[in-house]
Order: sequence, then C-alpha cells, then structure tokens
Amino acid sequence: MPKRIFPFRRGEADRTADAAEALGLKGANLALLASLDLPVPPGFTIATFAWREAKGAGSELPQALRAELRSAIDWLEGVTGRRFNGDAKPLLLAVRTSARVQMPGLAESVLDVGLNDRTVDVVAAELNDAAFAYRSYRRFIESYAALVLGADPAEFEEIADLDRERAGYDHEPETVAGWRALIARYHEHIEAELGAILPQTPLEQLTAVVAASFASWRNPVAVAHRHLQGVPENAGLAVTVHAMIFNERNQKSGRGRAVSRDLASGQSRLSGEFTLGARGANEIGHGAPVHDLSELAAGGQDGFPADLAELTRHVRRLEAHVGDAVEVDFMIGDGALFLMQSRPARRTAGEAIRVAVELVAEGLIDEGEAILRIDPASLDLVLHPTIARSADLVVLGRGMPASPGAATGEIAFSVDRVQARANEGRPVILVRNETSPEDIHGMHLADGVLTIRGGTTSHAAVVARGIGKPCVTGVGSLRINAEAGTLNAGVRVLKEGDRITIDGSSGEVIEGAAALRRPALTGDFARLMQFADRARRMGVRTNAETPAEARAARAFGAEGIGLCRTEHMFFEGDRIQAMREMILATDENGRRAALDKLLPIQRSDFTELFEIMAGLPVTIRLLDPPLHEFLPNSESEIAETAAMLSVDEAAVRQRIAGLQEFNPMLGHRGCRLAISYPEIVEMQARAIVEAAIDAGQKTGSTVVPEIMVPLVSLRRELDFVKERVDEVARLVMAERGRRIGYHVGTMIELPRAIVRADTIAEAADFFSFGTNDLTQTVYGISRDDAANFLSTYVRQGILERDPFQTVDVDGVGELIAMAVEKARRTRPDIMLGVCGEQGGDPASIAFFEETGLDYVSCSPFRVPIARLAAAQSAIRFSRASGRPRARRHDA
Repeated sequence: MPKRIFPFRRGEADRTADAAEALGLKGANLALLASLDLPVPPGFTIATFAWREAKGAGSELPQALRAELRSAIDWLEGVTGRRFNGDAKPLLLAVRTSARVQMPGLAESVLDVGLNDRTVDVVAAELNDAAFAYRSYRRFIESYAALVLGADPAEFEEIADLDRERAGYDHEPETVAGWRALIARYHEHIEAELGAILPQTPLEQLTAVVAASFASWRNPVAVAHRHLQGVPENAGLAVTVHAMIFNERNQKSGRGRAVSRDLASGQSRLSGEFTLGARGANEIGHGAPVHDLSELAAGGQDGFPADLAELTRHVRRLEAHVGDAVEVDFMIGDGALFLMQSRPARRTAGEAIRVAVELVAEGLIDEGEAILRIDPASLDLVLHPTIARSADLVVLGRGMPASPGAATGEIAFSVDRVQARANEGRPVILVRNETSPEDIHGMHLADGVLTIRGGTTSHAAVVARGIGKPCVTGVGSLRINAEAGTLNAGVRVLKEGDRITIDGSSGEVIEGAAALRRPALTGDFARLMQFADRARRMGVRTNAETPAEARAARAFGAEGIGLCRTEHMFFEGDRIQAMREMILATDENGRRAALDKLLPIQRSDFTELFEIMAGLPVTIRLLDPPLHEFLPNSESEIAETAAMLSVDEAAVRQRIAGLQEFNPMLGHRGCRLAISYPEIVEMQARAIVEAAIDAGQKTGSTVVPEIMVPLVSLRRELDFVKERVDEVARLVMAERGRRIGYHVGTMIELPRAIVRADTIAEAADFFSFGTNDLTQTVYGISRDDAANFLSTYVRQGILERDPFQTVDVDGVGELIAMAVEKARRTRPDIMLGVCGEQGGDPASIAFFEETGLDYVSCSPFRVPIARLAAAQSAIRFSRASGRPRARRHDA
C-alpha cells in the first residue's frame, strides 16, 4: 500500500524517488530543504495517492486517511511542543495545495487552522497581542468559508465595513469586545446565508479544508490549465500541512525572496528583497517597506530581524546542491528564520546564459550541463530587438509570430514606397496582403514585414527569417484598402506613412512607435557558443544569397552555406530585365544572348559568397521556381517591360498566359526547367566554376563548390543535369588552365526521390533534404494555405504541432530516415544535410541528430539556435546510448 502521509522537519524528511509526482512541488521542495538540514517549519504532506484514493472530491475523507491525519497531528504536537486545541500554546497550521507543476485554479492556502472562539484568546494571551490573534482568526474564517463553503469574500468585507461604520473605528476593532462582536457577526452570516456552522474542533477544520483542497483539482480553471499543460486528470494533487509562522506580527518578523546570485552579473552574491512584518491590518501585504537584500548584505544586519549571514549560507548550500542559481522564499517569525520554497531562479535569456557560464567557471557544473540548461528558442530574445513593454501600448491585431524581433516604422503598401522612404533614411514596415518573390528587394530595405494572409512558413515568413527581419503574418483582423491607401483595424484607420510596431516574437501589431530594446551579444554568449561547438556533432550552415546574409551568418558561427537560392539573385534592377528577356526569347539563341548578360552578374555574386566563406562549403541550388514568377503582373509593368525589351505588349501577355499553370508548385520548375532549357544550367555552372577559381586565387583558400539540382525524382533527371555541369566544368577549367574540385548533389524533396534514394545516390555527391516541399508533397498541403486550417488541427488535437515548423517524425521523418539508410547503403560517404526551415528548429534538430545527418542549414539569425540545439541533441544521444558520435565529414 503506497504511503498516504510524508512527515518532514529540519534534518529529516520522508521522500519518494519522484517527489514532485507524489508530494507536489511544495511538498517535494520542503522535503528537500528539510533533508539538507535547512530550517523549515515542521509538517507533513498528504500524497497524491491519498487524493486518488479519496477520488479527488467529496465532503468526507476516507476513514484510513482521517486516522493517519490524527497520527500525523500527534507527531507534529510532539515535535512542536504544542497541542491542537490546547489550553496553552495551541498548535496552529497552514494548509497549502500543489501539483507536480505550477497550476492556477487549485485551492488557495488556508492559514491559522486550529483557531476557534476559545483558542483565539489563548493565542492572544501567549503573544500579548489580541489584535494580531483576532486578525488571524478573521482571516481564517474568511478563507475557510470561501474554500469549504463557497462563500463570496466580498460578503465578509461588507460585514466588516458595516461594523466599522457602526462602531466608528478607522481600520479594525480597537478592543477585544469589538473583535468578538465582529467574529459573532461572521458566525451569524455563515449560519444564516450559507446554512453551515464554522467547526470549533481543529481536527474537523483540518479534514474539511483537506477535502475541499482535494476537490479544487476539478474546478474549471484548474481543468483548463491541466489540459494546456498536458497533465493527466489522474495525476492528482498533494496537500502540505505545517506549523504556522507568524511572519506578519511585529518588527521582528517578515517575508522575502532570496536569490543566490546577482543575475545581472552572474556573480555569486545574495540578491532579492525582504518585507518587514506589518504593524497593523492596514499595512498587511500593502504599505510595509521593502528592502533590497543585496543592499542589506552590503550594509550589515540593520533592518533584517534574523541572521542575514545564516540566510546566505543556507542559500549557498542549496545552490551547491542543485548546481544552479536558486530562488528561495523565506519567512521570519519573531526573529526565527524559516525557508518555505526553493526553485531555479527565474531569469531572462541573457541572465540564463550569464549564470550558466559563471557556474562552469566556478566548477559547479560542466559545459554539457550548462548547454542543456539554455532553451535554444530563448536565444531569439538575445539576438533580436524586443519591445520595452508598457501599459499604454495599443494592440491593433495579432497574427502569427513568423520571424522574431521587433521593428517600428512607417506603413508602406508597396516596394516602391519602401524604396522611397528607405532612401530618405526613414524606418518602414512593408504591409502586404501577402508577399511574392518580386517583393524581396523591398523586404531587404524594410525594417519589418506585416502580411494579412499566410502562416509561419509562407513566403514572407521564410524570406524574413532568412534576412533577419521581424515579420508578422496572418493578421486576419486587419484589412488593406488599396484604393484608399489605408489599413483598417476595427474602428481605427491608419494610412500610409503612419507608424506601427510589429513584434515577430508574439505576433502583435501595435499602434505607433513603441520603444525597443537592442540586443547585446556579450562575452558570455560567445562562451556558451564555444561550449556548444565542442559538444555538437552536426555541422551548422546557413541559407544565404546576399553578402549581408553571408557575413551575418559567419558572425553567428555558420560553417558554410547549405542553401543559396539563385532565383533570389534575379529580382533587382538590370537582373530582372535580363531574366525577362531570357524568358520572352523565342528561341535558344535569344535565351543564350540574355543569359550572357546574367553570367557576369552571377559570377560576381558567387565570387563574393566564396570569398566571405573563405573555403567553407557553399551549396548553390540551380534555378528552382517556375518562370512565370519572374514576369510582370500589372499592366504598367507589362508596358514598361515591353518597351525596355522592344517587344510588343501582346507578345508579353501571350508569354505570361503560356506560362500560367494550375499548380506551379508541382509544375514546370526545378530540374524540369534545366531539362527544358539546358542553357540555363550551363550559364549557372559556368558562373559557379569561374567564381570558385577567381575566389580561390584571390583568397588562397581551396574553394569546392557544391551544385544542387532541385526537385529530382528520377535518377535520369540528375544524370542529365550533372552531365551538363561536368561538361561546362571541364571546359572552364581548360580555358583557365586551373583545376578545382566540385560536388554535384540534389535536394531530396519528393516522395519518389525518397523511395529511389539508393539509386539516386549512385550519381549524387550529397543529399540535402528540402523539408518544406517534402512536407507539402507528403501531406498534399500547400504551406502557403496551411495557416487557414492547421491551427484548427492543432487546437483540436488532430495534429500535435504544425508539420511545417517541426518535422513530422512519424511521417516525413520516417521517409527521411528511409532515404538516409538507402543512400548510405549505396554510398557510405555521401554527405547528408537538411536545408528547410526545420534546420533551425530545436525539436527537428534532435530528430536529425538521431537520424545521423551530417549538417543542418538555416537562416542566419537561427544559426546560434541550431548550434546550441545540435549540441544538446548530441549530449542527450551520448547519455542515452552511452557512446559519443564523431562527425562523419568536415564542416
């Protein structure tokens, strides 16, 4: 039979292997403090087993539990030298409820259990303080009636107010007779309005409070939070009972919170605050002075009614035991110090890093433990600006937190307006219904991006994360009125040029220019990254096309470029016109003439990327999107393009119509373009090889480019493209008189490529899993439209999480694992990576580590997150398997 009751006192405590499960957080915590010989009030915890045995609710506790409660009280009477309902020195109890996790909605603490119409006078005589004794009795009656009888606390306030008016006192009765009269009115109210009588037997009071605490597990607030946190209904709660501490009685009493470290510096120095005991009812919990513990420690004992050095020793000991900065709740009753709770100190992301690094420096934890203590996702708060929160912020709408960070600027509805404002040095937010590849230039210039439609894997979200710009998507409550040039937010109407602030970490859109806090990457952050790099197995690359992105990624520790999307290089100035000229050409010669204009541009772009990466791998994806994305949309753009290229507008419209597809995501794109127009591949291959030779000569580094063929599903597709790449490479190297190495691989993003991975691996030097398109094709869901319904799937429990954000291990993940096994069976040395946005998602990275991928690639600002997550995954894998895994390839 499991134990029902676990007693504790300083120096000894009954505990279980999983204390929080059996004793709740409060009970487990007090048991730990007691076992470390730290000063705690003596008491006992009624375990969750007793709750389950009692079926969680009801006015009557099981007889066995009632008997054990009586025995526990007998033990507590012996420890304290006090008697429950005693004629002298009566025992008073505090009853506190808790579960294995913090859970709002459970019963509030009930204090001073054991006071009744007789013992209140005994306590008053013992303490020589009738006002305090009766104040405590009044508080007990109110909390008992609220919990056990379901009374409204406001009703007792009304009784007290009427009594105050009738008797003519300011705050509380001034005589014992006055107090007794007020208490009598409380009794009358309970009997008349609630149909009950306040028990005068302390044991009856205790059993009623415990039963009502048990029942609180099923109140609506607790149920809602239980569902949110995934806590099973049968987990149950525990109830801790301990001797009362009179921490609000006099100037030798009080309560506080002590932190073992100065979280701002990470140094081992007591900090926190202390509130001196209140002198009267009007000051309880309100006007009592609050003291800074660090100032008290620096200035001596003055103002602290217990031994401050003793508190410091206790907190230090607790920190050494748990190996982390701790936060301790304490009380002082008439000069006696008691520790009530402890927990890891609450801290910001920056403070968490600082403390972890300091604990390693002091030898309290090792680097691996420091790595595991930092939530990788919290690094977003360190790497990006955040909003300085204030009460006057006006939230216009809420959408999806698509790219972290905060930005403020003027509303601009078009790329041209963004350009104009950026040229004037004015901050700007690009606001669109949704973005397209043509908006990329404006997104680079804007301080942030807001879209009315789309989700966290939409075009706007993916591009914004890649360039490190804050982005909020899917704010369906806002409406753009293009004709009027306004943004409608309910009754508020904003026009172009008005200022807004977006928070890409919360999804909020805020009116006006909110104050921002800028990030500061301290030396502690760099030290943590050093720890992570020593621990991780997988390499971490970046997705980058521009020099600014590449430099940012290198600053964040990227070990190369895992995805360079060449189509993003074609949307500016002369580039888009040359691209349109190529698409509108009527024959191969015309296409080659246009591509000759793009060749030096591509070569220059690639040369700069190779130079920035200085010999690190650079994976360049050949042209992927369908050609219609490069053509103009509006009538004015069509006319402008026709005039610039000296072609008829009708011919432009005809070509646009000819390229339209019902489902372009599954249409004429990727390697299919390369097979239809091999001259495009030849131009890009020449630009890559020439750039590698130029960059190698300039930097002295060995540049080995990786050329990635997209959307392959057939081995023959890869063979076709690879033959053209090899042919061009041989020609260029012969022309330059210089040989270089290069690799040709493919992006695995179609189910057929997974099934035929063993055959495709025969021709590929590397695989890079494109998890965005792979998830689309496996699920048959468009990621740009998924936001309309996937949130409902998650809310209804049909999906645990959005599969475009975190890899679907059971579906997409199993296919990836299959491809890995098949590819390595054919070619053991093949390089395997992932370049979808899930390459920066910590949960996905854990799966990629388990699967044995060689690297992940993500947007520049997610590189530190990926480095830390990869280190955590490697540590956990090693601990679980008992063996470390070394890298299969150089980064």
